[in-house]
Amino acid sequence: MSGIIYFLSDMHVSDQRPDITRALVNFLSGQARQADAVYLLGDVFDYWVGDDYLTDAVKIVKNALKELSDSGVSLFFIGGNRDFLVGKRFSRETGCTLLDEHSVVDLYGTPTLIMHGDTLCTLDVDYQAFRKTSRSWWWQLFMCNLPLFVRTKIAEKLKRRSKSSKSMKSEMIMDVTAEEVSLQMRQHKVLTLIHGHTHRQAIHQFSLDESPATRIVLGDWFSSGNVLACTPDGTMNFIELPL
Repeated sequence: MSGIIYFLSDMHVSDQRPDITRALVNFLSGQARQADAVYLLGDVFDYWVGDDYLTDAVKIVKNALKELSDSGVSLFFIGGNRDFLVGKRFSRETGCTLLDEHSVVDLYGTPTLIMHGDTLCTLDVDYQAFRKTSRSWWWQLFMCNLPLFVRTKIAEKLKRRSKSSKSMKSEMIMDVTAEEVSLQMRQHKVLTLIHGHTHRQAIHQFSLDESPATRIVLGDWFSSGNVLACTPDGTMNFIELPL
């Protein structure tokens, strides 16, 4: 046990950003090898249309994940809004343990709620409506039975639509709501929450039912790699990786 756990999200791996793929693989084959565990909290991939989806970047990252898990590091995955279709085949091929979208983990003695974070953005009603539909069994069954090239075209169209939609939404709508944060933390009986999705890297300290609480937001990888490192003494630091 080395005494360090890493959390990362929102890499959006794609063939269009080989610098991100390279930085992620360097981390997985370097620093991450000394970790007790690595948690991937969604949007690792720019999109995921089924476990038969394979591009050059996806293949490289999957191999790096497999090598990391084979080295003895515990590896965990929570799907994001871009890669929620990651499934059992991906888990087998990489050694990742798939976790529920809201999971409580033991972070060196501190019960900690981890998630991608999109469920916290309750003011974004259009996205939440799409999210409800896309998480249904019938939608996923329909999608996964389409030819791969059709699924890929649909994903590209949805990505363009999402980008256009974001340009017309306020910053407040696309951020988490304090009410939902408090609700989720109360329901899961925790005082620490780690999530991604909003790309607004920060550590927020606040009061929850008169107790000190912490919400850590993971950063994206668009301009640099971002990893949260947690140690047994309760220290939490962001590590910046060059692209």
